[in-house]
Amino acid sequence: MTNQLKKRQIKADLALLFVAFSWGLTFVVVQDALSGIGPYYFVALRFLLALVFLAAVYRRHLLNINWGTLKTGFFIGLFLFGGYAFQTVGLKYTGPATAGFITGLAVVLVPLFTALACRRLPGVFVIIGVLFATFGLALLTLQGSSFKLGLGDLLIFFCAICFGLHIIMVGRYAGKHDPVLLATIQIGTVSIISFMFALRLETIPGHFTTPVWTAFIITAIPATSLAFLIQNSVQRYTSPTHTAIIFTMEPVFAAITAHILGREMLTLVQAAGCILILAGMLLAELRGESQEANNFSADIMQSSATK
Repeated sequence: MTNQLKKRQIKADLALLFVAFSWGLTFVVVQDALSGIGPYYFVALRFLLALVFLAAVYRRHLLNINWGTLKTGFFIGLFLFGGYAFQTVGLKYTGPATAGFITGLAVVLVPLFTALACRRLPGVFVIIGVLFATFGLALLTLQGSSFKLGLGDLLIFFCAICFGLHIIMVGRYAGKHDPVLLATIQIGTVSIISFMFALRLETIPGHFTTPVWTAFIITAIPATSLAFLIQNSVQRYTSPTHTAIIFTMEPVFAAITAHILGREMLTLVQAAGCILILAGMLLAELRGESQEANNFSADIMQSSATK
């Protein structure tokens, strides 16, 4: 990998780390908000506010929308909605600790799907980084929990599949379309489909409580519109596997936030899990350039040569 591409990848990975950080900060406020609003209405309105923000700030980009970008954005948005939908329903039948662990298994599914699609294995350091992150995720989320496979666990596993495929699809198409339009269409897709489910399954509250408004303010722009805009803008410069490993930092930031706010105590085992996740991310980032990075570099240069 050339120095220029390596610098681009490092900047992209740092930007994606900020995305994981913004998502991790939302766990507490969303948990508070869901006592005053149904999950589908919350997701629908959260993504609607994010859509309005992007449309207002980048309204000139909307003039360049075309059928190809619309189809691609909608297609990727279906995986994004699937992740949120399966997670929402699955949480009714399983505990949050188990759900957090199974959702994080996207870090395993992404390199697996990529290897099957490309018919090549990731580099050894990337594999070790994935294993470190997965084991760390188990220590962080499954502390004191008994894992029993049930309906909720199966639904959460489908959620992990959807989130994993969303990462892969963004990596595949982000470099071929305007990232602003791609993010906007995905966000709009999630909002529209969530409204369809909410109208059938939930009752919208007569008024929004303070925690609901607080959650909308915190999640709509930084954790939705900006987060997915960043992902669609920079993921072209890094691999889907790197992205998945970086996103395992989301529960780390969530645990640290909950600890700082006094909601949960971070045990030594959970702290060890956080360290393992960080070690896995750094191992894949700093030493994982062997096979996967060379392949990814070739893909980038081939893509650039055909434009």
